[in-house]
Amino acid sequence: MASLLPDLTVVAANDEFFEQFGRSSADVCGRGLYELLHPGTQAVLDRHFAGLVKRGHNRFAERVLGMYGPDNLFSGELTAVAVRGETDELSSIVVLVSPDGVIAEEAEVPEQGRRRSRARKALLTELDGRILEGVAAGASTVQLASRLYLSRQGVEYHVGSMLRKLRVSNRPALVSRAYSMGLLAADCWPPRVVPGVVT
Repeated sequence: MASLLPDLTVVAANDEFFEQFGRSSADVCGRGLYELLHPGTQAVLDRHFAGLVKRGHNRFAERVLGMYGPDNLFSGELTAVAVRGETDELSSIVVLVSPDGVIAEEAEVPEQGRRRSRARKALLTELDGRILEGVAAGASTVQLASRLYLSRQGVEYHVGSMLRKLRVSNRPALVSRAYSMGLLAADCWPPRVVPGVVT
């Protein structure tokens, strides 16, 4: 959990928030929230935060891609709640980021014993990325299976896995969520997964 100024500068957070992004308090406090998130998520979040400022809404929840350290991504849900002063003006915003990643135990370190750290599962494999590009371009399961040398069941397995990861119920919602999270580049055709999202 973190407390933000209305301009989205992080002013305070708990230890779990720092750990989720693989950074120290000195690296996070005083910086903008968007520095912790994948750039593709900003457009969607701008609309939500504008709703908080205009008193149209008091809270929202949105799927985001977070930056774990400088090079790794994780998916999760960001919930934001407006905190208003006596004059009903927005005084701060409280955000909670609930990542989908798992906690993995590291190997034993002799002088420190066992440590725990955040280990993020890759959001998409290279094959998932190729299938997502095909789905976004309108390719059928049979077309994808032929193009990627998979069975139809193999394609459906990977599509189903992405539906669960992004918490959507069908292919159009999968494509929409992928664009809103910045997984797919918005400025090219045929659709392409953004570099750095797949491993």
